[in-house]
Amino acid sequence: MVASSRWRNLGAAAGAATAALFAIFDLYQWALAYAGDRFHNDFTFYFAAARIGLTHGWGSIYDLALQQAQLDAMGSRITIAQLARYISPPPVAWSALPFTALPYEVAYWIWSALLLAALGATWWLAAPDVGRARVIFLAAALGWLPVIYGLQLGQPGLFVALGVAGSYALLNAQRPLWAGLALGALALKPQLAFLVPLALLVAREYRAFLGSVIALGVLGGASALALGGDGLHAYFDRLSFAAHVPVNSELTVAYFAGTGTATRVIQLTFAVWSLGLASLMRRRGIEWVYACALVGGMVATPYVHLDDLVMLGLAAWLVLRARPAAGVWTWVYALAAVLAVEGEPIWGPMPVILAEFGALILLSGLALKTGGWTEARPGSSYEGAPGEPNPARLARRTTLP
Repeated sequence: MVASSRWRNLGAAAGAATAALFAIFDLYQWALAYAGDRFHNDFTFYFAAARIGLTHGWGSIYDLALQQAQLDAMGSRITIAQLARYISPPPVAWSALPFTALPYEVAYWIWSALLLAALGATWWLAAPDVGRARVIFLAAALGWLPVIYGLQLGQPGLFVALGVAGSYALLNAQRPLWAGLALGALALKPQLAFLVPLALLVAREYRAFLGSVIALGVLGGASALALGGDGLHAYFDRLSFAAHVPVNSELTVAYFAGTGTATRVIQLTFAVWSLGLASLMRRRGIEWVYACALVGGMVATPYVHLDDLVMLGLAAWLVLRARPAAGVWTWVYALAAVLAVEGEPIWGPMPVILAEFGALILLSGLALKTGGWTEARPGSSYEGAPGEPNPARLARRTTLP
């Protein structure tokens, strides 16, 4: 027992040291990149789009000529190109609107501070509860390539991750409508977690699903009204163009299957498969519902960049949080997947995509094993026999973690 405890302590110390070193190195690289070119990030385009919306109307934010003029006015020396243009949904430009009254440099660092706060809040709500060692997960997140890359670019992916983690925590605290409303964050980057609302529906979390429909419906309707007919046409045109840029799909199943109808059928199949898993896994706990939707969504989406893979990290946190199901092999597989993503610039997309496929297969095996259960586990949405109280809901925590 003493020897086992000693090895655990040594392992925790080694993990903490490694995570801290990677985090320090990544933060240094972020500062170095900003010093080299302070405009070389996606926040520049959010800032420019917000200013275009203020001066020319929101229906003009996808006008490439206006984007170029605004980038020139900012002194960015950026030329509109395949990957250098604003194509995000209108809520991203709206979120940058309060910063347009500030100098660009100040706005960038306040935006970055908010992203770091979102990372910290996501960690607080979703990371595995392993006592004092829990802080290792925060350092490891900062040292993970998708996270630091997203921070460097100013991508809103961490705001989406916080929305999903907040939804999980609110549902765990028996606040289903608010849990759904928290998913309004998906309006910033829908491809990151688009299956989560549908997973809540198949998991019979109807009030949470309703909340997500309300939040996303309001934001979608407001976007359509703000853009108008011409703006919507320009937006869809930009999306269509982006769909044919190879780098946007090289981390998807298109890497194996190419682009075309067959690939879309495969992606749809994975989406349905993942929702089926979420329906079966609801009896084990809501962590599994969210994890199935996040992993399946990454496999099914037609548009993924390296920074978008932060959602896989969130899925891993939720699975590891679902004790006692998170056995030693779950931890080993999660670590292997994290390393596959970390080394993607070296060995390419294949290990990342295979890790996602492997996760779905493992979840499928667990779901089939779960299939005949009638026992409700804490945190699950199993409703018991008609007329009986729901034991899972009674067992849920009533305060946020």
